[in-house]
Amino acid sequence: MSTLTKEQVRDIIKGNNFQNVGDISSYLKDIFKDLIQEMLEAEIETQLGYSKNDIKNKTTDNSRNGYNQKTIKSEFGEIPIQIPRDRNGEFEPKIIPKYQRNVSGIEEKVISLYARGMSTRDIEEQIREIYGINLSAEMVSKITERIVPEIREWQQRPLEPIYPFIFMDAIHYKIRDDGRILNRAAYVVLGITVDGTKDILGIWIGENETSKFWLGVMNDLKNRGVQDILLFCVDGLTGLKEAINAAYPKAEVQRCIIHQLRNSFKYVSYKDLKEFSKDFKGVYNAINEEAALEKLYQLKDKWGKSYPFAIRSWENNWDVLSPFYKFPDEVRKIIYTTNIIEGLHRQYRKVTKSKTMFPSDASLEKMLYLASKNVMQKWTQRYRNWDRVLSQLLILFPGRLENYM
Repeated sequence: MSTLTKEQVRDIIKGNNFQNVGDISSYLKDIFKDLIQEMLEAEIETQLGYSKNDIKNKTTDNSRNGYNQKTIKSEFGEIPIQIPRDRNGEFEPKIIPKYQRNVSGIEEKVISLYARGMSTRDIEEQIREIYGINLSAEMVSKITERIVPEIREWQQRPLEPIYPFIFMDAIHYKIRDDGRILNRAAYVVLGITVDGTKDILGIWIGENETSKFWLGVMNDLKNRGVQDILLFCVDGLTGLKEAINAAYPKAEVQRCIIHQLRNSFKYVSYKDLKEFSKDFKGVYNAINEEAALEKLYQLKDKWGKSYPFAIRSWENNWDVLSPFYKFPDEVRKIIYTTNIIEGLHRQYRKVTKSKTMFPSDASLEKMLYLASKNVMQKWTQRYRNWDRVLSQLLILFPGRLENYM
């Protein structure tokens, strides 16, 4: 593509006496309009086989038949152009297709602004201020509706046959439904592939957590090709463990240690919290399960009478806390916390913070999908020391990974 030389640019500046940026924008708008118009004239000339004033070389019974007025939307605002017509009605321009009125890529800009959490009315104002194009809030909403098929395709896409790690958690929002305000949870499933990269496998919008709901999610993963999962890293989501055991009976279920600690600490008085948390380090830093249990019993002897519920929550959930101790440090760093998914939730909250509620489940799903898409584009690197993690997994889960590497 050729560009203007410095001399040509200087000639343009001298010849137009620009006073401000607005003058330059108006000049570019006129140039843009002239270029479009000339390209339309060239198209009809090519189709008819003769130029406008070259009747003697005409070899067709078709001919020009005036113009139709059309206003298009562009980066320079709204521009009136004239679409050439032919007498046989056969001419269909390529540069400005028959039903197209927007040549600005404005739809992509609308969706990009929507993905950043802007309301439809804020988008309407920004597009008008920047581009001089009037889009109603209703039109903005219709533009964002066009990504719904893309969301369905993404939510139903085939997945990997095996994932070493799956993280699951929920983030809560309010939805308006027939005048009522309802609580909704967006259940997010994030997977780590055999290559050590992260991927959001899906988002499910639901009312409450039950074994039946989670079994539906598990079966959805199976139907999309997930045959095996080594380890689920979860918070205390109701009914989830039962659903995992039913769908993936060979999978380990690991409760997030950080969530468990937070749950324990809420029962502890502030004056004892520092000492209590220091004592608990011996439990979650233990070299194996036997040492961890010994530290827990010591903790119980010291604090059990003062804070029985804090200790009991560890005892009651030991079956989903104990898998942690069979793994080396490289794996423990991955499953110690669900920070990976909490980090994703922070991105969701960033784009939804301006919305006290959503008008529908679909509108929430659209925004979370677009936010997910932006996040996943940044996930380009695999986990640190992944080769060592994978070597450990091959030993700990023999015969389950080899065929997928």
